[in-house]
Amino acid sequence: MMEQRNKVCGVDIHKRFLIATILSRDGTKIQKRYSTDIDDLFGFRDWVLENNCDCVAIESTGVYWYPVNAVLENKIELILANARQIKHTPGRKTDSIDSEWIAEVALNNLIYPSRIFPKEERDLRRLTRTRESLVKMRSQIKNQVHQGLESCSIKLSSVLSDNFGKSGRHILDGLIKGENIDRIIEEIPSKRVKNNEDKIRAAIRTGLDETQIFLIQSHLNTIDSLTKKLDEIDSEIKDKISGRKKDLQIAMSVPGIGFTAAATILAEIGNYRDFSTSDKLASWCGIVPNVYQSADKLITGSITKQGSKHIRWMLVQVAQAALKKRESRFRRFFLRIKARKGHNVAVVALARKILCILYHLLMNQEMYQEDGVTKSRQSKIDWSSARIDKMSLQSMIEIIAKAGYEVKKIKGQGG
Repeated sequence: MMEQRNKVCGVDIHKRFLIATILSRDGTKIQKRYSTDIDDLFGFRDWVLENNCDCVAIESTGVYWYPVNAVLENKIELILANARQIKHTPGRKTDSIDSEWIAEVALNNLIYPSRIFPKEERDLRRLTRTRESLVKMRSQIKNQVHQGLESCSIKLSSVLSDNFGKSGRHILDGLIKGENIDRIIEEIPSKRVKNNEDKIRAAIRTGLDETQIFLIQSHLNTIDSLTKKLDEIDSEIKDKISGRKKDLQIAMSVPGIGFTAAATILAEIGNYRDFSTSDKLASWCGIVPNVYQSADKLITGSITKQGSKHIRWMLVQVAQAALKKRESRFRRFFLRIKARKGHNVAVVALARKILCILYHLLMNQEMYQEDGVTKSRQSKIDWSSARIDKMSLQSMIEIIAKAGYEVKKIKGQGG
């Protein structure tokens, strides 16, 4: 049973100001307005402490609540309220009424508090989210390059799997410089690509006009700049997550999860021990179906999409990578759901299954194992001074023995 509160402060916050209402059990109400400048926020904190409030409740509005949390942290309990849960009855709406309403629901213990991550975890999450936005930005610019080439009837993507790999960039740079097609093909760095000479000639029958040369060159410069920035962010993420090496290894043992996906998922989840079950974690991530019940009839709808959109996006990417692993448990599960519900539903269902499996692995500190399935590629992580533990000699011997080789100890050799 929750402890009864006698006096609380409800805060309706905006970009430039906040309205705070202190509400007591006896009905006494005090209301003040403060700007969101740091000096005024300290004044707000002192006012709350002087009035002996049990807690401060605030709606999780964008990033505007961050400064309030910073000044109140370790001074008084802060309840971060989900806007969906404390939505007021439609009708007359003002900042003052909203502030008083937040105080009222907090006073009566009607707010289920949202999780507030420690600063280190918030910093890691900012990095992974920034990385995600830069990757999407780079993808948009790459699409503009594709469109520019298509507008000039250059079908390079029909020959190359990646127009921005070494061979693709070599061809693009040659086209921008106006080089002869024979010279471009002659100097292609990849022998495999060079063997498709006829297809490349068929794809590049025209050149680029002056405007497209200018635009594509500008786009390529932006792509290079973003790639450099992503490398810097990756380095910073490695530094921030180095204290969770074991969790990172466990996550990366799951098919479909590389370093970037593992870091993003761990950053978004935070302390996974905050969840008593994997279903509660999946619900917090918004990757469970809506449930409606009426007259003993249960109806399930689309996923709730509550919580972090970033982790849902990453889990779907992981699921799409994992289902490509032939003869794996994940692929069999995907095909079974796809036959009944379709491709999109099956991908989301697989994403939830992977999240639930990862939760149990993290809780038990175990690596993912599946007979006959191994990860063909592991993301290489340069920890500099803090590297992942090396494989033991015994583990090497077991792997070699499973491959069918006989291992013997040679006299005179160490070990």
